[in-house]
Amino acid sequence: MTLPIAITMGDPAGIGPEIIAKAFRDAPDLTAGCFVAGDVATLRRAAGLVQEGEGASLPVAVLDTANDAWRAPPRSIPVLQIVESTPLVPFGLVNAAAGKIAGDSVFWAARAALRGEVAAVVTAPLHKEALSAAGDPYARFPGHTELLQAEAAAHLGRPLQEVPVRMMLANDELRTVLVSIHLSLLEAIGKVTVGNILQTLRITHESVGAALQRPPRIGVAGLNPHAGEGGLFGREEIEVIAPAIAAARAEGIDAQGPFAPDTVFMRARATPGRLGEFDVVVAMYHDQGLIPVKYLGVEQGVNVTLGLPFVRTSPDHGTAFDIAGSGRADAASLLAAIRMARRLIP
Repeated sequence: MTLPIAITMGDPAGIGPEIIAKAFRDAPDLTAGCFVAGDVATLRRAAGLVQEGEGASLPVAVLDTANDAWRAPPRSIPVLQIVESTPLVPFGLVNAAAGKIAGDSVFWAARAALRGEVAAVVTAPLHKEALSAAGDPYARFPGHTELLQAEAAAHLGRPLQEVPVRMMLANDELRTVLVSIHLSLLEAIGKVTVGNILQTLRITHESVGAALQRPPRIGVAGLNPHAGEGGLFGREEIEVIAPAIAAARAEGIDAQGPFAPDTVFMRARATPGRLGEFDVVVAMYHDQGLIPVKYLGVEQGVNVTLGLPFVRTSPDHGTAFDIAGSGRADAASLLAAIRMARRLIP
């Protein structure tokens, strides 16, 4: 790998800059060749939060280009200034200026990845309300996934629907891919269609298979309690989910189900000395799939966007405004996201 990895700064009012600083401080080998796309002053403030004892603050290496990341000293924070310099925003508050900074970092990194200038994008947490408060174009996107999808579609010159993406949440024990993401529950149920499920199975088969270097075993969760109990609690399993699975199997995809959503994740979970029954579970909506992975440990979870023409990973947590600026944030999930990105880079 010769291209660097871009880490977007996230919302400067949250813990993103702090966990980035801790990652470069604590894991110099893992972060070699990585750099921060963001704001130098914000990262200098974060470096001051994570200094140990009375020692000097963690140095910030100001880069001229992304490739300069390879020449940054170990245990420094390489930063490429890609946003307009502004006064530091206060910690822990929704702020339109912070939303704009976070959004600009993601726009820049996505475009750099699409131009082939970085090997992968790792995104620190942004705050959806702050992103919306920043106005157009930031308010068009509920979160990272939708913004990155729109940028990829524009770069490829295709309509948005021709660049389908899916969210995968993963840790060492469980992977789950979602049919829909940031929608109300009522809207998400409406997205449970044969076409959306089949598309999710295809993306999962291709992307997870590329990571595993073999066809993945896919377990599919039902929508209703007990997977509908033969139609007693709903007919989506019979009329929608099962036909999508049958169509996927006809294409050579190893998909099984639909299974009761309250047990399929346990069947897929890998534990020391035991492989799960499935390599990945396709869940019908956001919380159905994310709750089991997050319950196993937010600190090790990684969010991966499948279907993009570049690698994107993210920590499995938000901006944690309640502890921002305290120096107590845990960088474990960010480090896991960097490891995952390195594994997924072709």
